[in-house]
Amino acid sequence: MRLAGGARQGSYAGAERVRVREIEDDEGGRLLRIIRRGTGSVVTWRRAQMVLLSAQGMPVAKIAEVTFTSDDRVRDVIHNFNADGFDSLYPKYKGGRPKTFTLPERREIKKIAKSRPAEHHLPFSTWSLAKLADFLVAEGVVDDISHEGLRILLREEGVSFQRLKTWKTSRDPEYAAKKARVEHLYAIADGEVIPEEGEPEIVFCVDEFGPLNLMPHPGRQWAERGGKHKDPDREPRRRRRATYNRYGGVRHLFAALDLTKDKLYGHIKPVKKRTQFLEFCRYLRSLYPPGIRIAIVCDNFSPHLTTKRCKRVGTWAVANNVEIAYTPTNSSWLNRIEAQFTALRYFTLDGTDHVDHKEQGSMIRRYIIWRNRHANDQRLRTVVDRANVA
Repeated sequence: MRLAGGARQGSYAGAERVRVREIEDDEGGRLLRIIRRGTGSVVTWRRAQMVLLSAQGMPVAKIAEVTFTSDDRVRDVIHNFNADGFDSLYPKYKGGRPKTFTLPERREIKKIAKSRPAEHHLPFSTWSLAKLADFLVAEGVVDDISHEGLRILLREEGVSFQRLKTWKTSRDPEYAAKKARVEHLYAIADGEVIPEEGEPEIVFCVDEFGPLNLMPHPGRQWAERGGKHKDPDREPRRRRRATYNRYGGVRHLFAALDLTKDKLYGHIKPVKKRTQFLEFCRYLRSLYPPGIRIAIVCDNFSPHLTTKRCKRVGTWAVANNVEIAYTPTNSSWLNRIEAQFTALRYFTLDGTDHVDHKEQGSMIRRYIIWRNRHANDQRLRTVVDRANVA
């Protein structure tokens, strides 16, 4: 593999490339939740975004451009995450009176709070503040601690009382190989790596968005204020139609993001099967001459796959100078098209109640045209960058 500028693999112009360490699926999911959460520290959100963009293979200069900061700042964030993990994402403000408890005591309190009482031979399923405080004193971790002081300490250490959730990690036996291939294709699209002979020159990210229902979507609007200062002659505020009916069936948007040109393409279909997927792929293939090899990054949705019963996808790809690159199982966050769906929903669907699919499809198609003409729109970039993890 040859890199831009003639540098050796893993380096740029003789200097080692700064990049985040290999992250696991659960770490990627945790970083994604930090970015998508609407509350919390802006500093933490920006640092998490830098780390995830680096994990996707984006170079430091590009990350600095996307996050509106300096190259040195991005390098510092990546180095700190590699050294200290998630602790480096949270700002550590200085000042005020000294901490009541020493650092070793705080670490031990945090460790015990995150453990299960059963691990300490206690007949409880979870810690309450009272039980945890009593246990800390009994074990000699601290001499004394109030319930409110314990609550504040845990909050400062980033520990909160949360509902247990299910999770799943990727068990794909080819996880490392698939992830590395997708990242390499992104590096080609970003101009970071010069493709070798026989490698794709153009990279598309493809996925389906939907189902598109004929239903009222939640959203926001400008309206005259009510309450004490309301205008008695104001018009009634527009409301969402209340309905549980889903007439007219559903539609599905086949969408592709050309990473080289930063252009979005979309076709709306009544179903999303292998035939419709191949029709969309043929359209993408027609955008470039047959001699230019292209790559299509997509997930493991069954119509995308070549199976023993149906080999149409693989046969078509070989015959048309196309590479189909699959993201690992349960790792759809690697696909850069996902952030575009967030923007589409925000700009086009939120607050709408379309009469029929023709009206809805027309609005989506007009949004795609607008988006391609205004790819550098500040508000659009803000929405996409907030959701983008690839």
